[in-house]
Amino acid sequence: MSRSIFTDTSLSAVSAGFVAVLVGVASSIAIVFEAARAAGASEAMMVSWIGALGLGMGLTCILFSWYYRAPVITAWSTPGAALLATSLQGVSMSEAVGAFLFSAVLTLLLGLSGTFDKVTRKIPAPVASAMLAGILVQFGLSVFTSLQASPALVGAMLAAYLLGRRWLPRYAIILVLITGFVASWLLGLTHFEQIHWALSQPILVAPEFKLSTLFGVGLPLFIVTMTSQNIPGVATLRASGYERVPVSPVISGTGLASLLLTPFGGFAFNLAAITAVICTGPEAHPDPAKRYTAGIAAGIFYLLVGLGGVTVVSLFSAFPPALIASLAGLALIGTIGASLEGATRESDSREAALITFLVTASGASFLGIGSAFWGLVGGLASHWIFKRRD
Repeated sequence: MSRSIFTDTSLSAVSAGFVAVLVGVASSIAIVFEAARAAGASEAMMVSWIGALGLGMGLTCILFSWYYRAPVITAWSTPGAALLATSLQGVSMSEAVGAFLFSAVLTLLLGLSGTFDKVTRKIPAPVASAMLAGILVQFGLSVFTSLQASPALVGAMLAAYLLGRRWLPRYAIILVLITGFVASWLLGLTHFEQIHWALSQPILVAPEFKLSTLFGVGLPLFIVTMTSQNIPGVATLRASGYERVPVSPVISGTGLASLLLTPFGGFAFNLAAITAVICTGPEAHPDPAKRYTAGIAAGIFYLLVGLGGVTVVSLFSAFPPALIASLAGLALIGTIGASLEGATRESDSREAALITFLVTASGASFLGIGSAFWGLVGGLASHWIFKRRD
């Protein structure tokens, strides 16, 4: 078995795993720190949070991807962290951990019930593809907004992408990555003096259960994670052709990981969407059956993030934001095109898919729930109305 993994692994798959982790951590690590600060976490506790989150994401990525032979990418709940950053004011760390455990138990029970899998399988493929395209389109646009702010850096990365796609399509993103690192160094945009060397040290916090915190923090955390993270995550797997991956065991696994690691700061794990796309597309490997190695590679890099803690975070912050934004956008261009094609291929579902895409891409948020969920709601409602019309 191990021999087949080594045989299936390619440089492009490892690169995809690295880019997924780089984008995932760099784009939202600040929100996690804000959530920890809101609960009164010390600097040592913040490092423990990163250690627990890296360990949880690393193990779940590796185990799920290996077992299902598919690039199953997990992540911490970014909208959940944003929710915590505003709702943990005045809440003790022990009470916060109690709320995290409550959310983890709800996730585990939902996964074991099989309800989530049954619901997501009723989502039409064009609507799922449209929601994915709506989520990703902002990342594609960020390449060109970053080009205006950092023309030399992003211009070099864009040129590397175009030339790579023309002559070395399998390694285009690797060329973009190397070009970005070299160009940022030559332009004096890197700040290696910000790097601090330190390993993560776990700190155990005993939970305290307070009814108002369970329903005021734990329940919203569960709802936001399910609607804003897991539903798009499932749509990503479906749209990428991995329908065979059973959702319920994966949801149960992320709930179990949260349950075990919450006392150390692993507040919520879920299926990834944006970073998952980097590992599920042809850029990771031309053979869909071998892209699971990108998921394993991402898991290994996540383990390094957890082990390195502050060191890894400071390393990411040493590079300019335009590099991270452009790298993500260029890595996702192919998937954006494939998602739009899947969304508009069937004429009888095209209007519903376009409504899904537009609502999701708008970024509109209602009741604290992100646009991906509302795009899905609007698309499903439109799909039902148009089918009734027929």
